[in-house]
Amino acid sequence: MAKQVTPNTDEPIQKQLWKAADKLRKNIDAAEYKHIVLGLIFLKYISDAFEDLYGKLKSGEGEYAGADPEDKDEYKAENVFFVPEIARWSHLQSQAKLPEVGKVVDDAMDAIEKENPSLRDVLPKVYARGNLDPTNLGGIIDLIGKIALGDAKARSADLLGHVFEYFLGEFALAEGKKGGQFYTPRSVVELLVEMLEPYQGRVFDPCCGSGGLFVQSEKFVADHQGKVNDISIYGQESNQTTWRLAKMNLAIRGIDSSQVKWNNEGSFLNDSHKDLKADYVIANPPFNDSDWSGDLLRGDGRWKYGTPPPGNANYAWIQHFLYHLNPKGRAAFVLADTSLNIASQEESAIREQIVLSNLVECVVSLPAQLFSNTKINACLWFLNRDRAHKDEVLFINATSMGKMMKRKTRQLSVGDIVKISEQYHNWIADTSTYMDIAGFTKSTTKDTIVKNNYILSPSRFVNPAEQDIIIDLDVHNAKVYETLKGLTSEAANISSSVTGAAATQHPIMISTINRLNDIAKELTTLSSDLYEALINEYFIDHNIQNLDIFKDGDIWEEKPFNELFTERKLRVKELGYCPQVFSVTNAGIQSRAGNFSKDLAKSTANYKIALKGDMVFGLSREIPNLDVFRSSEGSFSGAYHIYAPHDVRIGLLIGTIMRLKLNEQTDLLKGGAREGRGLDKDKLAKKMFMVPKKSYLDILWGNNT
Repeated sequence: MAKQVTPNTDEPIQKQLWKAADKLRKNIDAAEYKHIVLGLIFLKYISDAFEDLYGKLKSGEGEYAGADPEDKDEYKAENVFFVPEIARWSHLQSQAKLPEVGKVVDDAMDAIEKENPSLRDVLPKVYARGNLDPTNLGGIIDLIGKIALGDAKARSADLLGHVFEYFLGEFALAEGKKGGQFYTPRSVVELLVEMLEPYQGRVFDPCCGSGGLFVQSEKFVADHQGKVNDISIYGQESNQTTWRLAKMNLAIRGIDSSQVKWNNEGSFLNDSHKDLKADYVIANPPFNDSDWSGDLLRGDGRWKYGTPPPGNANYAWIQHFLYHLNPKGRAAFVLADTSLNIASQEESAIREQIVLSNLVECVVSLPAQLFSNTKINACLWFLNRDRAHKDEVLFINATSMGKMMKRKTRQLSVGDIVKISEQYHNWIADTSTYMDIAGFTKSTTKDTIVKNNYILSPSRFVNPAEQDIIIDLDVHNAKVYETLKGLTSEAANISSSVTGAAATQHPIMISTINRLNDIAKELTTLSSDLYEALINEYFIDHNIQNLDIFKDGDIWEEKPFNELFTERKLRVKELGYCPQVFSVTNAGIQSRAGNFSKDLAKSTANYKIALKGDMVFGLSREIPNLDVFRSSEGSFSGAYHIYAPHDVRIGLLIGTIMRLKLNEQTDLLKGGAREGRGLDKDKLAKKMFMVPKKSYLDILWGNNT
């Protein structure tokens, strides 16, 4: 018997199902288990749709009067798959506890394919294999069967679509690099579609994966009250198992997939839509693909702007997309950001011709870690054969956007997507009223791009941001302190109960310790936000002067950085051991795994040591990565610059101010985009700061830093 999983009612059903199904996976690889679970979700969907129509036909009321519920043509007329009795979900669920349930499911898949030619060779028939325990399979069937229970029955089709999409994303994460072959992160898909706006016409994706871009295009039209039937879907996929996922993904959304083709040669060698001229191309091709058979395609008619190199398919894809656009067509696609500035002779020449042909409309730099399958940074290209603003290109730098959802993956928020797409559409609508946003967007003339050797990296053109970061936390809001009081009170109660249980040798509940751990995390986040809000309130806005304790005397004094800090040059080899290693990212100082032993590796001997209050500067193409070090000690790569404060409190203060005020960072830049912007140490030394005098630091900080 599969272990009963108690649902967490606070979580969406797709998350509950994923956790439960993942527990039933046992020793099956995610790549194989994907087809097992997604095949069953699909089967549940078509069975539900069939049962719904079957009930209406059987009742024979209204337009269904005199209908035969076993007539296959009745289902075909309603665009519903005919499901034979042995494949209906009720039959499968009745067999779920039998040892031969795997064969029952395989037979069901076979029966459906025989009755529905459009599904032939699409459905997985892997359920009777020896590595899938019948008990676990029965457990999965029971789990999926619960999707449409009770009030969910009426919305089961839409819900199953969401579950299918959610599972695709989770399997992509589970498979890592291979997962990216069939799945594009949802937030990236939504951004592409919101910017492209494919309301009507022919939409083409020649490397369609599991069909996520098509699904979002249809959803976009529906959400904007358009007519879904005004869109025609054309696609191609070279991986047959991924193509099967696409066919199921589209079918579960009621999208016609008859023009989504498979052949194992792929779009370059065997174009399944040779004569197609699409209104929209939307795609996420493999990044920097070196195995695309370029040597076999020299002189191909698609290479209008130059022959792409055989070792990288990026510019082959770009020209393939352009080849399939009609005279008014537009393309939106994802590529590795190296495509924007690659210096190889062939690619540079192609990029030059595409720019001179006025095809490039917009370029978006995306944040890192959006894709689970690669560490390569990505960008979005928008090409238009019928551009209104032929002499300008919009550059959008979105590298600082998104939120970390898991340890290694980032996701763009709805707000991020709206902000990017609105800026693009405002620019399209009227460049005369459009306004650049420092650190985010820049409308650039074609002549400027030509002078920059046809480089298309937004970081080269978008001006650095100079505005301050807005602190959301209001230090005067009583709710902040009520939350703080509540958390500390709960932590105290839990600590008391735990110590009491330990003293009396009663069991200490793991759930109690877990809650204490959660409270600690919440307190850490809240205290960090509150600290930054107080720095903003007291030291940036100088509201400190409004407090009664500071009514008398002069509070502030102005000093240059070099009178407040001295460069710290202490290295690991001089310290004799290597403390925990840290690095600095745009998000601040991040710890790296583990500590090194006293037997120093040569690679760490020259690492620099930082102590509490030290300012740590890194190098970046966008801004100097900087943060104040708050731990007692740590080590950093020798490439970092570390400055020790004469007073730790001043270090913590100035470091926080420089993190909160972007202009404190960007005016310390030197160099250009080609060699990378970095820290100008001379400018830093002379930079002036308004700081509180020691007597007032003593009042605010005391001796506790």
